[in-house]
Amino acid sequence: MLTEVMLVLISMIALWLGARLTVDNASRIAKSMGISEVIIGLTVVAFGTSAPEFAVSIGAALKGYSSISVANIVGSNIFNLGFILGGIAVITHIKTTREMVYRDCMFLAITTLLLSFFLYDLELSQIEGAFLFLLLFLYLCYLLKKRKAEVRGLEEVENDEESSAGDGSDDSIAQITGSAALLICGLSAVVTGSHFLVESARTLARAAGISEWIVGVTIVAAGTSAPEFVTSLVAALKGHHEISAGTLIGSDIFNCVGVLGLAGMIRPLIVVPHARVSVCMLSLMVFLILVFMRTGWKLSRAEGAFLLSIAIIRWIFDLT
Repeated sequence: MLTEVMLVLISMIALWLGARLTVDNASRIAKSMGISEVIIGLTVVAFGTSAPEFAVSIGAALKGYSSISVANIVGSNIFNLGFILGGIAVITHIKTTREMVYRDCMFLAITTLLLSFFLYDLELSQIEGAFLFLLLFLYLCYLLKKRKAEVRGLEEVENDEESSAGDGSDDSIAQITGSAALLICGLSAVVTGSHFLVESARTLARAAGISEWIVGVTIVAAGTSAPEFVTSLVAALKGHHEISAGTLIGSDIFNCVGVLGLAGMIRPLIVVPHARVSVCMLSLMVFLILVFMRTGWKLSRAEGAFLLSIAIIRWIFDLT
């Protein structure tokens, strides 16, 4: 038991360090392409911080641990919106935008309700998984189209910068190459850490007589959400509210339709009846986020405290 607990802790550290390398270097590469903060938060940073969830859930699906695969995503999304977004809002209120609310939060709400509908029969079929993954593809196509419009608007500025850069192009290429190498190292650490985290968590669940779903929706979910917590907190404290909120919303979108979609395509995912309660709780939290972000175009400290309290109650409920 002690060995497995140590492996869980070491795996979480490996996931955190690997995700930090992934996020930092992916952001550097993205910024060199002239992508706005909100797009970076919703895509590059969000996908980078979701690397642990991706590795854990896909790895669990490949090994036939359906409960851990789905529970990790549901638990991580609740953790992201309740503990992290709510907790950060308590420290400093988070500003939102019309686009973030009506485009990104609305898309998250729709996909979460769709996931609830798919899991009502306690199974995510391969067709349902493929449909979720298709939604992610369409969402990314829309963001890419928007990004191209932004780049066209900045074309003249970029051309001026390129002409004035001169011999600095070689240095830029070297920096991108170095960032790419560190990005690969980060992803390797994430994949390795996720493997040991899944195996150790499953062993602990058996030894303690706890279901795989409970371990996945609490301990594993909290461990894989560490990158989102660090990234969003630092971004919020530095005043980058769009990156902070965008990272969490984008991460939840990627988890819901990307990770579960791909895991469901690999093989049908069977979950326990208790899953319905957790998925309904996630749907409620997403709805509250949508309403709170719309009122006053910010997430206030009081609203953050309310979200945080819901997340704490949900954890107590699952663990007991």
